[in-house]
Amino acid sequence: MTDLADAILVRRALDGDVGSFAALCERYYPALVATAHAIAADEHLAEDAAQEAIAEACRRLRTLKKPHRFGSWLGAICRNVAKDMLTERTRSRRVAEGSAATRAQDNGDAKAALDRAVRALPDPLRQIVYLRYYNAMTYEQMSSVLGLSQQAINGRLRRARRKIAQTMQANGFGEDDR
Repeated sequence: MTDLADAILVRRALDGDVGSFAALCERYYPALVATAHAIAADEHLAEDAAQEAIAEACRRLRTLKKPHRFGSWLGAICRNVAKDMLTERTRSRRVAEGSAATRAQDNGDAKAALDRAVRALPDPLRQIVYLRYYNAMTYEQMSSVLGLSQQAINGRLRRARRKIAQTMQANGFGEDDR
């Protein structure tokens, strides 16, 4: 249903209906922020990346070959923008001694350990975790944004949870710590 509605809105936007493009942006903005946050682990950078992805999509909308795939197309743009922004930020700023990551690592509490475990996941698994647990997206919504089947999303979530549990146990947080 969303894919069909997206295709209609894309066609209207291409015909000059600004409101249709705005509706698409409103529909996907939370998912874009969550996707970028999964990559950058920085809320402000994630919002910047989501906004830049929308601007890029607006500039490139005429190049979209499959309007019904707008969500996954926009998600891919956002992932690339977030990665580029993160790379640029890393290049332009030296990591200070005693950074927040180091302090969090030294802080032995379970939340910091969980945050580290999530950040340590490979990008595809981390994105799924952020979309599902930090943004409360349904499998259908994630499928639309990522262009994956719901079965693939379920498999990635199971692998992510398993890796998180292994990391937590390796850091001394067993099942009796719940």
